[in-house]
Amino acid sequence: MPARPLECDTDPVVSFVVPARNEAAYLRGTLSSLAALDTAYGYEAVVVDGNSTDATPEIAREYGARVVAGDGDGVASARNRGAERAAGEWLAFVDADTAVRANYLTAMLGFVEAEGMEAASSYCRITGPRRGKLVEATINHVFSRLRRPVLPGFNFFVRRGTFEAAGGFPDVPNEDTALSRELAREVPTGYCRRVLVESSGRRIAARGLTGTLWYYARLDRERIAADY
Repeated sequence: MPARPLECDTDPVVSFVVPARNEAAYLRGTLSSLAALDTAYGYEAVVVDGNSTDATPEIAREYGARVVAGDGDGVASARNRGAERAAGEWLAFVDADTAVRANYLTAMLGFVEAEGMEAASSYCRITGPRRGKLVEATINHVFSRLRRPVLPGFNFFVRRGTFEAAGGFPDVPNEDTALSRELAREVPTGYCRRVLVESSGRRIAARGLTGTLWYYARLDRERIAADY
């Protein structure tokens, strides 16, 4: 059972937005990690269900998360729809196969406030196949050091007003890269190194490392072609 319900009775400081379609095998781990956060801050979880045919919405409700019906138009649309229904001053976008550490929320809020950041991510650990470590290293040691850091969509922490001013995630391939670069042109963004999230390497296992790199390279070419 959850350590605490994920729908806050009072105004939450942070809303976790989780897009999920047929994620019953993973969602429980994500929501368990949110329920076990060690923090004094109020928070909630909003699960955007993409017409799942498995127990995804039932699991979300079991944990007290707010369930929002998605429109089936992709992950960017799902994240934006969840943000519309969220109540927090800050939005924390995580995927349905991502687990946060117990100190995540307090550490991230402390970091953005101390550093004057409007959006941030943190270091990650990719679980599963060993070849996922290359992706992990790229996120932790390349994306984080770019002049305009790329904040991965599975761990994207942003002030609501800043997110809304940018128009949310654009409907383009690699929407997280597009929004990251747009935000970094206007406001301070960065990486908190004091906390980790764990995300599944299942896509790398399915496509292989070369296939995964090629897939995201193709999406990035399409993003650039869309002028993002």
